[in-house]
Amino acid sequence: MELRQLRYFMEVAEWEHVSEAAANLHVAQSAVSRQIANLEGELEVDLFKREGRNIKLTQIGKTFYDYTKVAMEAIDNATKQIDEYLDPERGTIKIGFPTSLSSHLMPSVISAFKNEYPNARFQLRQGSYRYLIDSVKKGDIQVAFLGPVPKDEPDIESHILFSEQIMALLPIKHPFAERNGVSLADMKNDQFVSFPDGYILNKITMDACRQAGFNPTISAEGEDLDAIKGLVSAGVGITLLPESTFHESTPGMTVKIPLELPEVRRTVGIIKPKEKTLSPSEEVFYDFVKQFFSRLQQFQ
Repeated sequence: MELRQLRYFMEVAEWEHVSEAAANLHVAQSAVSRQIANLEGELEVDLFKREGRNIKLTQIGKTFYDYTKVAMEAIDNATKQIDEYLDPERGTIKIGFPTSLSSHLMPSVISAFKNEYPNARFQLRQGSYRYLIDSVKKGDIQVAFLGPVPKDEPDIESHILFSEQIMALLPIKHPFAERNGVSLADMKNDQFVSFPDGYILNKITMDACRQAGFNPTISAEGEDLDAIKGLVSAGVGITLLPESTFHESTPGMTVKIPLELPEVRRTVGIIKPKEKTLSPSEEVFYDFVKQFFSRLQQFQ
């Protein structure tokens, strides 16, 4: 059994068409057909069955495909590890990040890293809090930024980079807009703009309000920061957001005010799998991020 046969088999299984698989592989259709026939002859089973113009996996073909996919991913990962061992500065780094860290933290870190390692490549994936944790556990991505840093995830290793205050964002005509600080309990009768249930920033808002003694009335929901800020600008309600989300500026027709009682903060950090080894490039990036924020904290 040859590695080429397995690659051809995978391609035909995914395209369900020999000619399209051959075109994607940039080889002759006859070469693909011959290798598939040789593979079936060696295994002494039919891996495909013809259905009209297409071909489909047989039941045993589906089983063989599942195992082959795992094996090919392992081989590709091993090859990647060797390539990056020889030159870790040219590897591809898979990073996950949430919406709340996309506007400032991610561009700052990647820009700084590229200044030192200009040949590094990135595959970036934005996702929800739970999605990023599960993706790191499964190995779909190896490194992810998160806020807050998870505490009760035994399969995850985390490192806190910094903590930040949660701020109140109010319409500019709000009665408290001129204050230097505000108690959350004083806003119990306000309408709140929030992320939908299941989003971590929704949980932070709900927990903070309950700590202040009330359940907030949600007047509107948005799934990204711009939507949330826009609704506050329109006077639909108030919201609570991390301080870093205002790095560039506070949205027009709004004002951000620190919470005094209770003071609400979140940790921001980086996570990786506890039991899996990072690739050399990812390890370089992970160490760089920790040192980058350590220097930043010392400077501040």
